[in-house]
Amino acid sequence: MPATVSAIADAIAGGVPAFAAGDAKVARDVRAAVRTALDRFLDLIGTDEPALPPRIREVFVALGAAEAREDRGPEALLTALRLASRLMLRTASEALSDLGPVGAGALIDLSDAVSAFIDELAAASTDGFALQVRELAGEDDRRRQLAELLLRGNAPADTVAAAAARVGWRTIGTVVPVLLPRDQARDARFRYGPDGVVAERERDAVLLLRDGPRARREQLADALRGRGAVVGPALDWARVPQSVRLAELVSPDPADVVFVDDRLASLALGGETGALAVLAERRLAPLAHLRPTQRESLLATLRSWLRHWGSRADVAAELYVHPQTVSYRLKRLRELLGDDLDDPTARFELMLVLASSP
Repeated sequence: MPATVSAIADAIAGGVPAFAAGDAKVARDVRAAVRTALDRFLDLIGTDEPALPPRIREVFVALGAAEAREDRGPEALLTALRLASRLMLRTASEALSDLGPVGAGALIDLSDAVSAFIDELAAASTDGFALQVRELAGEDDRRRQLAELLLRGNAPADTVAAAAARVGWRTIGTVVPVLLPRDQARDARFRYGPDGVVAERERDAVLLLRDGPRARREQLADALRGRGAVVGPALDWARVPQSVRLAELVSPDPADVVFVDDRLASLALGGETGALAVLAERRLAPLAHLRPTQRESLLATLRSWLRHWGSRADVAAELYVHPQTVSYRLKRLRELLGDDLDDPTARFELMLVLASSP
């Protein structure tokens, strides 16, 4: 690995004038990027994982953005990637041949894998370049306007839709707010590009992510670890102020990402009605599509069942129904709520929500 990293980095420095040796920082960045790419390529062997997880993709997004800041086009970076691709394929082919005869099929598979991987790196780099160009051209102002409208919360729907369209959001539905230290605002703009808008406030910054893969919990946990982020509940765009307020009530953890969804019960117990409302939506969502009478009967059964620790006889006596009716309703509840009925945390939160409802 060290020899391969050095060979590719030296070839790029010698073959691409923009990355020519002489600037120590550029040389370090090129070497680090090559090492990151090769490490990831080897990690992918034998797996079905996505080519670039967020932390790897960001390295090449940042490289593309740096090219735009240097007032260069993306050609130099793409040339460097093509050069790296040829050297990767040559080095890997030679390594395989050292082990024994190599069939044409193996070489074709290897070539396809290298080409596909380099394509992913090129896409990330050009995305970073485009993001930086848009910011330099005033895109940031339009994004800031949308962020301010969402944070205000009382703007007309057509006004918000028009502002969203100006930043490339064809629709606007669910939004995930992320509270960050103020010095993370610029990084968040680059990191989330077309998927998020950022508003800087006096003490912090708010990243507002539209619903999508990059707003999923696992992606956020990976990308924002160690940045002091607090992730608010995903709610409809008109309720962004409510979600932000809940996030403001939770203390950040400098070493990890804090999700308000994990703190809704404690906030509700502290008297935060907004947290209780969101918790109720989350826990009772599987019943939302039922007819009102059916939903109420199942909720009454669930409330009694939780209170009586699963005693069907006590539930039947309290509700004045036959035990077989209780059994039927519980079967239906299990179909709807699944493992939540056996999970201690979920049961507690269900009890909290049902105890607080009329």
